Amino acid sequence: MSTIREIAMHLPSITSTYLAVLALLYAALTVQVIRLRQSNRASFGDSGSPTLRSAIRAHANFAEYVPIIALMVAMIEMSGASALRVHLLMGALTISRLLHPLGMYVAPNTLQFRICRVGGMTITIGLLLACALKILSRILLGGLTPT
Repeated sequence: MSTIREIAMHLPSITSTYLAVLALLYAALTVQVIRLRQSNRASFGDSGSPTLRSAIRAHANFAEYVPIIALMVAMIEMSGASALRVHLLMGALTISRLLHPLGMYVAPNTLQFRICRVGGMTITIGLLLACALKILSRILLGGLTPT
C-alpha cells in the first residue's frame, strides 16, 4: 500500500504552483470584465464597447487555452519529466498568458500589439503543439517513461 508521502511525490507540484499564479491572473481578468460590464451597463454581450469586447475575449482566450495546456504539462510532469522542463513549459505558459491580455488593449499593428498579443498567442500555440507532440511521442515510443 502506498504511503501519503509516496503518492504526494507523484503529484504535479510544479504545475500546481504555476496554476495557482495563473488562477490569480484569471481572477484579475474576471474582475476587469465585471468592472467594465458595470461601467457599460452590459448584463450580456459588450454593449458595443471595444474595451469590454477586448476584456471579454482576453478572459475567454485564457479559459480556452490554459486548462488543456496545464493538463498536458501535469501529465508530462507526472510521467517523470525533469523539473527544468516543467518549469520551462509552465513559465512559458505564464508569460504568454500575461502578454496576451496586454495586447488586447492596444491598437492593432503596433509594436506592443505584435509583442504582446501576437507573441502571447504564438507562445501559446507553440506550447499546445509541443506538449501534444511530447505526449504522443512518449506513447508511441513505448509508454510514458521518465525523461
